[in-house]
Amino acid sequence: MTLIRPRNGFVQTLNTIFAALVSAVGRLDKSFSPSLTIQRLQSHTFTASDSIYIFHIILATFWLSIMQVPSFPAKLIIPLLYGIALLIPFTSQFFIPATPVFAWLITYYTCQFIPASWRPSIRVSLLPTLESVLYGANISDILTRFTHPILDILAWLPYGVIHFIFPFVVAVFLWLFRCKEALHLWARVIGYMNLLGVIIQLIFPCSPPWYELIHGLTPANYSMKGSPGGLARIDALFGGHGYTSTFSNSPLVFGAFPSLHAGWATIEALFLSHFFPQTTKYIWTYVGVLYWATMYLTHHYLIDVVGGACLAIAFFYLFLPDELKGAGALAPPGSVNGYSRLGSGGRGWLKYDTYDLETPRTKTIYDPDDFDASSDEGEVDITYRSPAPANVTFGANSSGHTSTSTFTPSNVPSVGPVPSGGRRDGRSHKHTASIASLIHGDARGPADGWSPVSGAFVLPPQQSGKERSRE
Repeated sequence: MTLIRPRNGFVQTLNTIFAALVSAVGRLDKSFSPSLTIQRLQSHTFTASDSIYIFHIILATFWLSIMQVPSFPAKLIIPLLYGIALLIPFTSQFFIPATPVFAWLITYYTCQFIPASWRPSIRVSLLPTLESVLYGANISDILTRFTHPILDILAWLPYGVIHFIFPFVVAVFLWLFRCKEALHLWARVIGYMNLLGVIIQLIFPCSPPWYELIHGLTPANYSMKGSPGGLARIDALFGGHGYTSTFSNSPLVFGAFPSLHAGWATIEALFLSHFFPQTTKYIWTYVGVLYWATMYLTHHYLIDVVGGACLAIAFFYLFLPDELKGAGALAPPGSVNGYSRLGSGGRGWLKYDTYDLETPRTKTIYDPDDFDASSDEGEVDITYRSPAPANVTFGANSSGHTSTSTFTPSNVPSVGPVPSGGRRDGRSHKHTASIASLIHGDARGPADGWSPVSGAFVLPPQQSGKERSRE
């Protein structure tokens, strides 16, 4: 049957996405039984990698202990709801892989409640000094000297809009069109990258460029409110105060280095260019514009952008497993650890192709027992099998007479011990010799000592000594 493809490319794209969505929903675990999760936990074989959840428990306990809003006991609802989500199979398939993301979110939110006595001093002049030393000038300051409403819009879209939407877009496309291991990798990488980025910002607090424009190089303190920087022009342009309110109440005001805006854009580009190579030139164009926007809007120095990009690159290549490299990056949904055929292209088993190994035969393809035909003939081990198992007729000897002999298993040495039932390694060799006798049977003749038609071994006439001497 020939499929009718719509002429409209947009409609065809929507049809493809809708079909992938239906397939993805069908793959979800729709069970709501906690007993199923308990059974899976009991049968799970714990490894050293599972110890990471001990770290998450300790981290969550610490942040909950210092969290002031919501206060005790209301904040206990957070671990209670999270535990319920882990027990239900339908929700646990989302919450378990997203654990690193939740660890980052609770760290980012609760860091505002850290006592001032625990916090290190804020570095005000370090970043602009390093930028001037490393790059010969304050690049971010140069980029902010000329502003225009068109440039404001161009910087606002990637920095203030797309930045918060794009991670979900990447996750959705990985869920729809790639194996689930790719989606789980995305959750781990972006979660742990942001978690480490926030920890660095807490241990190494630095003021952003907008602080230098407003306060100069005067010492900063943690009681100061944040500023929207160049995004204040967007509020004025649209007559709102959303960005002013958001950045003024930011839980992490002095988190300039590293730039997680740059880190997000870089990790998104690395994932899309790796798993969807056709998007490479478009996604890296977006990354370049966002790099510029972070400095144009006075939120980061160039060294912050470089630090965020390096952090993303390091996490991507440290976490990327071998199964998702090469052809494994294009493995379609439904594959497990890259063991999936790439559509109808016949690329074979990805992991075995990568390491040039022979593809294993599995029960899902076929089994020799499936081709076993019924026969009145009993099973005979292949060691003793011949085209004529009972009587074998030899050719005429030198005297012109023929002789007949009977072969039994005792006449032939055994190659190895035969288990009961005439099987070796759990496989039957019934009919194997009979099939072998038909291979190239027409090319064999009595002179070769083989006669598949008559079912007997025909040996050539024996020569006397005189006849051999003549030759």
